[in-house]
Amino acid sequence: MAKTNVIVVEDEAIVSKDIQHSLKKLGYNVIGSASTAEKAIELVNELKPDVVLMDIMLKGKMTGIDAAEIIREENDIPVIYLTAYADEATLVKAKVTEPYAYIIKPFKEIDIHTSIEMAIYKHNKVSEVRKERDLLFSLVDNKDSKDFIFVKSNSRLVKLKTSDIYFVEALKDYVVINALNQRYTIHSTMKDIVKKLPQDEFIRVHRSFIVRLDKIAAIEQPNLILENDKKVIPIGGSYKDDLNKRINLV
Repeated sequence: MAKTNVIVVEDEAIVSKDIQHSLKKLGYNVIGSASTAEKAIELVNELKPDVVLMDIMLKGKMTGIDAAEIIREENDIPVIYLTAYADEATLVKAKVTEPYAYIIKPFKEIDIHTSIEMAIYKHNKVSEVRKERDLLFSLVDNKDSKDFIFVKSNSRLVKLKTSDIYFVEALKDYVVINALNQRYTIHSTMKDIVKKLPQDEFIRVHRSFIVRLDKIAAIEQPNLILENDKKVIPIGGSYKDDLNKRINLV
């Protein structure tokens, strides 16, 4: 398993060396150190560490908070603050940069180890959520992808052909997408589902039901019956006229 690469930003040389020594004892790989915010930004851009330990009160024009803000904007790298200052004003400025941890000096090796491991774990989880969100947004924006959708099932995104969907049912804050032999429960609304399904292939027949038109086997007012699973779906009064317009009635 690869070691975690760390950059230490601390303007007190003795303190910096002590931190680096502790990190090496804990099994981390110290790939660089800096005593100023400017140098820290330069090193992060060059070396791309897994995590940055950042002293808040650095000497010079820029503080550690300034450096962390730039690092957050330019790189997807977690920052952990090291500081002897825990006053409210400092905390308010620091939290805006969304640090992954906040260690108060003096600290023990266990504090460093715990903070780094939690920061790496949290960062990985945030990255997973971001990738999933971006994928879903891209699917919604891509008009060529209407022949399939992705649904979340057991922490996985499963590709589902819209032609395999029989009906969608609303259940309070969730919707259930029903294929012939599979059901997917997701946190969404019927309004959002309608937007993501092909308009010429699906129709809302009730406030709680959307059906695929070519899966309708029969209509026996006030219900319709689906193919294969023989599911009976109620037809809402306000949706009846639209349904009659959409089916090929002879």
